Amino acid sequence: MVTLIHTSADHNDDVNCCAFSSSCLATCSLDKTIRVYCLKNFTELPYSPLKGHTYAVHCCCFSPSGHVLASCSTDGTTMVWSTGDGRMLAVLEQPSGSPVRVCRFSPESMYLVSGAADGSAVLWNMQSLKLYRSGNVKDGSLVACAFSPNGNFFVTGSSGGDLTIWDDKMRCLYNEKAHDLGVTCCDISSQPISDGEHEFRYFQMASCGQDNQIKLWLILFTDFLGVELKYKCTLNGHSAPVLACAFSNDGQMLVSGSVDKCVIIYETSTGNILHTLSQHTRYVTTCAFAPYSPILATGSMDKTVNIWQFDLKEPCAGDIVENESKLAVEDWSEDDVSAWLCEQDLADFVRLFKMNNIDGKELLNLTKESLTNELKIESLGLRSKVLQKIEELRMKMISVSVTIPDEFLCPITRELMKDPVIAADGYSYEKEAMENWLSSKRRSSPMTNLPLPSPILTPNRTLKMAISRWLETQQK
Repeated sequence: MVTLIHTSADHNDDVNCCAFSSSCLATCSLDKTIRVYCLKNFTELPYSPLKGHTYAVHCCCFSPSGHVLASCSTDGTTMVWSTGDGRMLAVLEQPSGSPVRVCRFSPESMYLVSGAADGSAVLWNMQSLKLYRSGNVKDGSLVACAFSPNGNFFVTGSSGGDLTIWDDKMRCLYNEKAHDLGVTCCDISSQPISDGEHEFRYFQMASCGQDNQIKLWLILFTDFLGVELKYKCTLNGHSAPVLACAFSNDGQMLVSGSVDKCVIIYETSTGNILHTLSQHTRYVTTCAFAPYSPILATGSMDKTVNIWQFDLKEPCAGDIVENESKLAVEDWSEDDVSAWLCEQDLADFVRLFKMNNIDGKELLNLTKESLTNELKIESLGLRSKVLQKIEELRMKMISVSVTIPDEFLCPITRELMKDPVIAADGYSYEKEAMENWLSSKRRSSPMTNLPLPSPILTPNRTLKMAISRWLETQQK
């Protein structure tokens, strides 16, 4: 089940693109602006909208860390913004001055690609903010781009219908006529797959076009075999040109948007249609899955962005299905750990943990020494924060697997207390929970409902020691 949970109507012209980071949603429009929203409640950030482009903004994308946002425009520039305060960090001018239609960051944030209407593609070095390499497609405007998960290559799509594979030195490795009437969008799944015929793992790519079709491809890239592009299948369902397509983070779903005003969500393994969404009143121009939340955004020429939420019982992007209670942490996958990091406001560590293959079992075994020596986290404060969150996770595991003595549970939260305090009513509570109770101007006892003679909270050290001893016995 997919539910519409929010509609944004802040743009005053066509919405051209939407993009997620782990904590934000960005949208851009023909109205020359980029708007940035908090993912928790979809409120617009204080510095939004971002203004600087002098003509329509065609595309926007976040760097993998989410700290930087890029946008490109008919004005022939790609602008780079800080997502912390909305500052413009750089204006990258397409050498030809041609309208820029698409921009994408490499997985390591080392490069940014900008593609233009004259077919030019520029690879920008994001450390120096200087042009690193450039090239041109054979025919048409460059309108689509996607990086491989390992950053070794990227694919561009043109209005002439070609898909072109480039390496990170901007050398053209392969060219394929994919859509007779022109490519409109392409995306590469972050999850490699095997087609059962080779020992190598393939990257799965989707492309869509003016021919009403969505095509799935397998890309094999090796140092000794070069590039192999294999057509897999065509996904049907749209009755008009398909303008956008995007994979979910786990690669299990593909979403598309079309001139027929519909959004279709496919199961990639079978090609079956899971959902058709038809709330937009004009062409659907963009669609994107949130990386670690069961959320989908769709944008349209009707000037709106719709936010959809998936039923957690369905397979969806980053869905961990309440891991603490339904899936043992030891059984978490690397993606489950990534989702947990985002929930704990530790999204900056997602890439580091993935590079080190940290799954649930590895997560629980992390120590101060391993964070320092193996993961190379230099900041003492960050190491302490990670260890604190892991310890909280261990405590949740205990609360699920064993019966906690009732006197160790906070009467407000019904969770194991970490920092018990005694209130004026004589009962013990978790300090943070009781402080929140009092800050809401409630002056009655949570237990008796009688007035509290004093708001003073006294640490219950005896109870804290008893809880610590009990925890030690459970961890043996």
